[in-house]
Amino acid sequence: MTTCDRTLIRFLTAGAALFAAFAVWAEIAHWRSSKRMLGTDAPAGNSEAVVVLGYGNRGERANYVNRYRVRAGIRSLNRTADSVLVLCGGTVEGDIAEAVIMERYARDELGYTGLIVQEPQSRSTWQNIENAIVLIEHADAIKIVSNSPHAEVAREYLWQQRPDLAERLVRADEHRFGEIILMKIGATLRALLFRLQQRRARQQRIQ
Repeated sequence: MTTCDRTLIRFLTAGAALFAAFAVWAEIAHWRSSKRMLGTDAPAGNSEAVVVLGYGNRGERANYVNRYRVRAGIRSLNRTADSVLVLCGGTVEGDIAEAVIMERYARDELGYTGLIVQEPQSRSTWQNIENAIVLIEHADAIKIVSNSPHAEVAREYLWQQRPDLAERLVRADEHRFGEIILMKIGATLRALLFRLQQRRARQQRIQ
């Protein structure tokens, strides 16, 4: 084996170890996020709202992220409950609202026939929650679906906007170990940057 071969092997081994470390870190971060900011009240009835947060979509077909979120939203539904799937997202990166694109994917490609309500106006996570409130306030249980750190932020926003509804928050089925590893790593890094920005903003307000 040549020196070049040994160098390449060491490089690949180090790269694989680094990727594995990031993957484990992202899995733990997502698992922890999936359990945070939930309500303390057990559902008192048989109705639920599953809110799926959209992601910037430039084309007419749902992109990889939105396809995952819709699938996670559908699998989060309680099949014995009176459920509504609330799809949120406006025209952030394309000419067609994310909510419209996600419903097309749910209906045409996944064959979902349950009740869907669109919220096609929002352009931020804060607006996702703000605009969805009127669509979910009837529900006994509320689930929010995205990647887990993003869903945690959305649940935090519901606590700020309507703490009475936040008490009804229950865990969705968006996090499964070993799934969407690359997306989880990217989402965890974005969540870390978001929290750092929040911390700096708080410090500036104090000063």
